[in-house]
Amino acid sequence: MVQSGVMRAFGARLRSFLARTLASWWRAFLAGLGVTALLQSSTATALMTTGFAAAGLVSLSSALSVMLGANVGTTLIVQVLSFDVSVVGPILILIGVVLFMRFTAGRRDFGRVMIGLGLVMLALHQMVGLLGPIMADPAAGPVLAYLGNNVVLAAFVAAVLAWAAHSSVAVVLLAMSLAAEGTAPVAACLAFVLGANLGTALNPLFEGAARGNPAAKRLPVGNLFTRAVGVFAVLSVFPYAVQAMTALDADPARAVANFHTLFNVALALIFLPLTGPMATALKRVLPQKASEDDPGTPLYLNRADLETPSLAIGAATREALRLAETLEAMLIGLKAALTHSDRAQMDEVKRLDDVLDRLNTAIKDYLFSIDPKKLDAYSEAQLTRVVSFSINMEQAGDLVDRNLLGVMTRRVKRGLMFSPEGEAELARLVDRLLINVRSAVSVFLSGDVEAARVLASEKATFRAAEEEAQAAHFERLRSRERETIETSSMHLDALRDLKQVNAHLVEAAAYPLLRAKGELLSSRIKAAE
Repeated sequence: MVQSGVMRAFGARLRSFLARTLASWWRAFLAGLGVTALLQSSTATALMTTGFAAAGLVSLSSALSVMLGANVGTTLIVQVLSFDVSVVGPILILIGVVLFMRFTAGRRDFGRVMIGLGLVMLALHQMVGLLGPIMADPAAGPVLAYLGNNVVLAAFVAAVLAWAAHSSVAVVLLAMSLAAEGTAPVAACLAFVLGANLGTALNPLFEGAARGNPAAKRLPVGNLFTRAVGVFAVLSVFPYAVQAMTALDADPARAVANFHTLFNVALALIFLPLTGPMATALKRVLPQKASEDDPGTPLYLNRADLETPSLAIGAATREALRLAETLEAMLIGLKAALTHSDRAQMDEVKRLDDVLDRLNTAIKDYLFSIDPKKLDAYSEAQLTRVVSFSINMEQAGDLVDRNLLGVMTRRVKRGLMFSPEGEAELARLVDRLLINVRSAVSVFLSGDVEAARVLASEKATFRAAEEEAQAAHFERLRSRERETIETSSMHLDALRDLKQVNAHLVEAAAYPLLRAKGELLSSRIKAAE
């Protein structure tokens, strides 16, 4: 709940913050620490950063620094919970419920965060009480004593638990509870901490890395390597580590929390200066491999062509055509979801929108890497046309994914159906959009002014079709058709969004050409006589 609340309230800004602050290792370290302290999940930070690194948006050494910071950040909540804060839990839950019930948007999401933190604190207190009867069982003592003597097995068990729970915090809190009650030796609890740190590094490796591309695994492998080195180093001197932690703080629970923090701080101090060499080694061991099976991987953006702007713009043009093909596939999937309520098609449309986003980002990054001094007026205009086409195709895809697909999802969840006439109207407009996607591609490639005029006229044609569909919809409402009344707002939202998709198609190809020829009016408002 903490993670989802923070992501809903600040998710886009957190991503933007991470992307902006990864220029140097120390800023990247602090960014990872801060974001993870908010999310209370180094796994979430790892998955975000892995995506940035795999897409080539940040350097691998900076991404490794983020993860070292994230590993320290996830220890902060453990430090807080090592004190007796059980009384704070119900208060936070009460505040969270009030915010969640009384407000919307940001404050509501912050209420979710408060509820989540309160539940964590309450759970720790309840865990201690629940463990009492269990650990009083005569069979529990020998098992825990055995784990205290066999620290490798204890670390392995904790690693499996942390991997399954997607959280090192949960396992460390369990170790703290066992230590606080004296039901497990401090040695076993410290071994649990080592295993928890190792296990939580496995999740990004299995979930965040793109299959078939070894380069996408560089960051999670690097993060796992640093933790594994730390775990094996501590295990080699484990008896001395136990003595040092118990001497530092006599409270067993505090000793576990301090060990967790010191372990990750030590790893950061050791490996931060080595992120550069580690990045070089990981690139050699896990080389980049272009995957033709991944439609989001650019196929034509050759960095060597950047020295010759005409070649680079031509390559970006070829890549931009893949955006149009992807948008066309999304519209076909949308029509299937409209007429058949096909959940598989809905999932496929969402996946294709991710492809659009990645291709658009790659095209813009590629084109804006061209040295502006090498661009003449014609090349500058061509570059602008390609960027405009790419952006509008991506924005049209966003409308399909977030708005139109959202309408279909709400309809399916509520078990509703559009009226046959309404469904047919929407299907006809989608078919018209498919034709206009192909027209936009033709205008984009040919630069034909007459074809651009025809495409631009589609805005008026589409607007008239929308108004006609609205009028027919209102007429059906007057007849009090139940399925029409229940789906009225969804139907009208879909009509509006389809019109917006068409507007992006016109803006992508027709308007830039007509604007350059001076054939666009500055306003549609009739001039005063």
